[in-house]
Amino acid sequence: MKRTLSRLAGILLVGSLAVSCSKETIEPVAGPTATPQTADASATRDNNLALGNPSGAVADPAYYWNYLVTKSQYTMSYHRDRGTPNWVSWHLSSAWLGSTPRQDNFGPDNSLPSGWYRVTSTSYTGSGFDRGHNCPSADRTGSIADNTATFLMSNMIPQAPQNNQRTWAGLENYCRTLVDAGNELYIICGSYGKGGTGSNGYATTLDAGRVTVPARVWKVVVVIPNGTGDAARVTTSTRVIAINTPNDNSLTTTWGSYRTTVDAIEQATGYDLLSAVSASVQSVVEARVDNGPTS
Repeated sequence: MKRTLSRLAGILLVGSLAVSCSKETIEPVAGPTATPQTADASATRDNNLALGNPSGAVADPAYYWNYLVTKSQYTMSYHRDRGTPNWVSWHLSSAWLGSTPRQDNFGPDNSLPSGWYRVTSTSYTGSGFDRGHNCPSADRTGSIADNTATFLMSNMIPQAPQNNQRTWAGLENYCRTLVDAGNELYIICGSYGKGGTGSNGYATTLDAGRVTVPARVWKVVVVIPNGTGDAARVTTSTRVIAINTPNDNSLTTTWGSYRTTVDAIEQATGYDLLSAVSASVQSVVEARVDNGPTS
């Protein structure tokens, strides 16, 4: 009898193991091109233009002053005759972040229309202005291709070194702390006007007049928890950070000193920011100056 029970127990044990193995999910081994795991499993890479096209940019070379450039890493309106973007819009969540190091491979954007002047990595050399990213390198570290895209010269403006390396760097770093806290951001960065002051003094253009030095640099950051249906989730209580700075070397390190309203930036540029958000929500959040933390 004991022998029979022992054999029966063995059969049941084998059957149990077989059922268990049949339900086990085998995860594929990640290859060298696999997307890195994100800090937040709910984070995704979303449409960089989900909150609207601020200037109604068009992917037609005839609109050389408002030419739409769409890349997987960001979307922009490019101005051929200024040699800089009017604005660049991108989505930021932990799904975009990884361990890819800064590539520093500045280069021309060969996707621009044939016959257009393509700003090069040396166009700013000796000017006293930084090659200032609109979409930052550190916001696109998921792959070498993502990081490389941020070093295209179409993503750059001549930016005063103290403006770029202190004020703007501080805001960019703060944005990534918001991502670490479980948020996703929609960011629009742009510039306007003519003439800035770099480390060599005041200038209006670089590269034999082919690159315009902007007078002002601005940014709008919309902060929402990770989720879906993003434009519809922007409410009157959503935090919207807007700053507008002069393009010179006298800026303080505290980016919060330059906060303004989205309405004020729209008035200065003629753009319709956050146009995909409901009009009733826009009227509230665009008129408000952010007073939240800065670090």
